[in-house]
Amino acid sequence: MEKILTKQEIEALLAAVFEGKIEPEKELAKAEGMVHAYDLFNNETKGNIPSLDIIYDSFIRYQRGTLSNRLGRIVEIKKMGAAAYKFDDFLHTLPSPVAMAIYKADPLKGAALVAFDSALVFTIVDCILGGTGSSAVPMTGNRMFTSIELRLVQKIMQDILADLEKAWAPIYATKMSLMRMEMNPRLVNIVPPEYQVLTMELQIQIEEIIGKMVFAVPLTTIDPVRDKLKTGAQVDMMAVDPQWSFRLSSGLLEAPLDLSVEVGGATISLDDLLSLAPGDTIMLETPCASDLVVKVGGVPKFMSAPGLRHGNKAAQITTILGKGREQ
Repeated sequence: MEKILTKQEIEALLAAVFEGKIEPEKELAKAEGMVHAYDLFNNETKGNIPSLDIIYDSFIRYQRGTLSNRLGRIVEIKKMGAAAYKFDDFLHTLPSPVAMAIYKADPLKGAALVAFDSALVFTIVDCILGGTGSSAVPMTGNRMFTSIELRLVQKIMQDILADLEKAWAPIYATKMSLMRMEMNPRLVNIVPPEYQVLTMELQIQIEEIIGKMVFAVPLTTIDPVRDKLKTGAQVDMMAVDPQWSFRLSSGLLEAPLDLSVEVGGATISLDDLLSLAPGDTIMLETPCASDLVVKVGGVPKFMSAPGLRHGNKAAQITTILGKGREQ
């Protein structure tokens, strides 16, 4: 609310001007302040960029296992840092040669890309084709990748999109699909050159070789979920995934267990044990008519009655130990 001067304040102000105590020109200059340039295409400051760290943290956890299984090598992945660029400036930061995968995340609009440097590409190709993957693959100058090499990287990209889809799921359900592979940055135009993209650089270590993978997502693509990325992501990530719980319980039910039925026991001296010979009889402490102990993994769990079923020796459960109820 603007402050309205009283009659006495107006008279005091006019008197100060007439007496020269206040110079209107200088006071107006102070009020105007400095002139600042405003870039319409780059109006997102660093502090206002939506945080994608939570999504990339989840992706790293998934991809570390997926890539290790695919290559048969120990793979370590860590974040190197996020940054915002105009798309044209981002393309100039890419190394040469570079393999780029353009993908779409439905229902988000637009496309995004993932860039692989040569060290990562050649190590992946070497591992998939049965090489050691422990030393740098020799190159002749900065040659471009062959179609076979790009085809092999495309297989890895399919795994990346599957893991990226799972990482996005707690924030926003998406369907990731690969559009094409590209080597020439000048042929990539996911957004106009002056539009802003948010990047995340990952360092991929495959045994002794270190390569880089860079994600670039246009700001316009993540606009619909910007609020969720800023405020609700951490809470959503803590939610229980029902599919994961179902897979875990199903896997536990299929786990093999060691089950044994203990007929009885006896206590003998070491001297008697050493003097045992074929045909000797050991008298058990358990009466033949008593129930037998059923152990699971060496732990007593049930009591059972011995018998026969279909010509085989069997034990019928009579008591569940620790619960006090019979079956």
